Amino acid sequence: MNNIFFLVLLVILGLINHGEVYGAGECGISSPDKEARKLAPCISATMDANAPVSDRCCNQIKKLGQKIACLCAIVLSNTAKIFGVKPEIAVTIPKRCNIADRPVGYKCGDYSVP
Repeated sequence: MNNIFFLVLLVILGLINHGEVYGAGECGISSPDKEARKLAPCISATMDANAPVSDRCCNQIKKLGQKIACLCAIVLSNTAKIFGVKPEIAVTIPKRCNIADRPVGYKCGDYSVP
């Protein structure tokens, strides 16, 4: 009986570990939809290329700046679609925030980071 319990425990731990290691995506173990909530200060700037980009938005973008694949996944996420984010405008935010080391030319779906 103890051997069966131990075997079941090992299988469960293996599945949990498998999910953490191989379930990590563009935003690590967090989903792009969850990470999208952190970019709430950017909503108006993602819908209008002429809208000012707030300092709060730029600070959040800078935090994600080194994770461009995550930022791209956020822009293309279901949450972003629900809130009306226009990906072609959203990819311009790093430039509008004057982020010098942004990955110019990085492909985000059909759009490139300017």
